[in-house]
Amino acid sequence: MPLETAPVPLDTRPRRGLNLFWRTFLFLAVLLFGSIFAWLQTFRALESEPRAIHDAQQLASLVNLSRAALRYSDSITRVALIKTLADEERVRISPREPKDQFEVFDSDEFGQRITTELKARLGAGTVVAGSVNGQKGLWVGFAIDGDGYWLLADTSKVGPSRGSTWAIWLMTAAAMSLLGAALIARLINRPLKQLSFAASRMRDGDFDASLLDEKVATIEIREVNIGFNRMAEQLSKIEQDRVIMLAGISHDLRTPLARLRLETEMSVSDPDARDHMAADISQLDSIIDKFLDYARPEPARLERVSVSAVVETALYAVADYQDMQVNVAIEDGVAVLADEVELLRVISNLLENARRYGKTPSTGMAVVDIAAKGRDQWVLIKVRDHGRGVSPSVLAKLTRPFFRGDSARTAATGAGLGLAIVEKTIERMGGVFGLANTASGGLVAHIKLRRV
Repeated sequence: MPLETAPVPLDTRPRRGLNLFWRTFLFLAVLLFGSIFAWLQTFRALESEPRAIHDAQQLASLVNLSRAALRYSDSITRVALIKTLADEERVRISPREPKDQFEVFDSDEFGQRITTELKARLGAGTVVAGSVNGQKGLWVGFAIDGDGYWLLADTSKVGPSRGSTWAIWLMTAAAMSLLGAALIARLINRPLKQLSFAASRMRDGDFDASLLDEKVATIEIREVNIGFNRMAEQLSKIEQDRVIMLAGISHDLRTPLARLRLETEMSVSDPDARDHMAADISQLDSIIDKFLDYARPEPARLERVSVSAVVETALYAVADYQDMQVNVAIEDGVAVLADEVELLRVISNLLENARRYGKTPSTGMAVVDIAAKGRDQWVLIKVRDHGRGVSPSVLAKLTRPFFRGDSARTAATGAGLGLAIVEKTIERMGGVFGLANTASGGLVAHIKLRRV
């Protein structure tokens, strides 16, 4: 019957992490963001000096024009001219007093460049200030016939591109980059996703649904798809040949077995010998059934199945056994996604295995405990005997076809396929099967199926 050493891990939840699409998307996004940021910094560095020279030229021209207009106008016209410049051009001109307090306009590299250009064009005595008497702005100090003046320029027309402009441009570029990265990642990962789906379908025995497109434009993907399709065709042919072969064996063997049974009943006079010969023939017939069960290729038909109902049906078949006692502890209303006939076969197989190999040494009785309970999205079913268990060295081999655990089992009647059929059946239903030895003695089979 089922076994256990250290409890077999039945947790089928995948390890958390990024799938291939998100990994590709993340790498592309980081690359694009890094490229955008580097390009932005380079552009700003290359744009700063030409913009400073351009702004300095405009300011110098404005100062020269204002100086010429003021120099050749009378006092009345000068007042009107100053008012017009302030109202229409947003250029303020005011007298420069000796007591004026100002701060130079060279706090950053851009300001230093403008100051240098203005002094080169207007003269070394030109003063460029960032604030005068506490009023911030771009102030240019110049002189007309020995009289000093301040010109306050419109700061919105001077300076590097605003941060909001760069932010809008960066957000637009980032949005377009992310969209492009998502499309590229999807295109890259689509063939792999199709390959993964086809492999999963082929694993479940659906060879026809696993065919991939052999006419894709990408050479490497096309070669992979062609190779996968050829592999699927070969495996399908092998599976079909195996089924046909086993079906033929079953048909060819059962006809002479039936004749042997009939001849035994009619020609053997010794009742004891006749019974033994009939038992041998029945054993051969049972072994043929085991071969066919193990070779069954079609996927299970899954539906909602009540665990308690299946166990009750399985117990009905062993109710008359005098050497077997079964204890049941199943959570109320627990149901699984399974094939009812297949699940019944699994429980019956485990019960028969426990009856044969899991008898308690002291009493000669096979005491079996069946328990089932829900846990999150799964139902855990446990079938345990109280026998001697098996050696840990052979525990993992018990589900191999035709393997028998010890000398006691080699003397047993059977094909060595029982536990292999159980494991294969549970896997076909999307579950997990494991065997372990219990700490107090005996073997336990763990079954994990989807909860509904």
